[in-house]
Amino acid sequence: MNHRTIDRRSVLRTAVTGLGAAMITAGTSGCATGERNARMPAQETAPSLSVQDTPSPRENGRILLAYFSRAGENYYYGGRTGLNTGNTEVLAGMISKLITCDVHRIEATDPYPDDYDGTVARNVREQNADARPAIATPLPSIDQYDTVLLASGIWNVRAPMIMTTFAERYDFAGKTIYPVTTYAMSGLGTTERDCARSCPGAAIGEGLAVRGEEVQDAGPDIESWLQRTGLLKS
Repeated sequence: MNHRTIDRRSVLRTAVTGLGAAMITAGTSGCATGERNARMPAQETAPSLSVQDTPSPRENGRILLAYFSRAGENYYYGGRTGLNTGNTEVLAGMISKLITCDVHRIEATDPYPDDYDGTVARNVREQNADARPAIATPLPSIDQYDTVLLASGIWNVRAPMIMTTFAERYDFAGKTIYPVTTYAMSGLGTTERDCARSCPGAAIGEGLAVRGEEVQDAGPDIESWLQRTGLLKS
């Protein structure tokens, strides 16, 4: 299917990538900074709505896929690898080829460093400070969308704090949100709970979590998830 692109920087490239997670002190995961040694407390896991409880996407409702992705030096099966395209960007590209959606790339006003350890350290500071990193090119509105896919890596068991910046900027009441993540070990992390907190009034649908190192081979899992959620019609 065709997808609409909101701006030219949102055009998705498909390349081998991997955004994983490993921890230095309290690290991040997904640009992987913090999953390996971080244990997710019991209260971090919020139950998601079952597929049958989640409103089906409206027949003619518009869909937004908003994603944050980081290339550069990344975690890769316990080591490091250099990526030209971040895992989440690759995953977003695969999704947008299967459904009709507008695609928006979330970019930080202050870009994260290419250096893996530098990103880990910055993410730790932002999580500890409950920071809201500024977004370079925010969307003026999401009012025209009924369904929003929020995609990012998992850094230290949760999405990067810039995803909270994005979520808190708009009114999601009455919309359905589907969390989408790339990860090393933490799966969806706390994204379902965080979305519910940051987007009051939204329905949180079944999320999709893809291991960063395996994103290129995730086509069948992506298609199956899209069909279960009703985003892709059989």
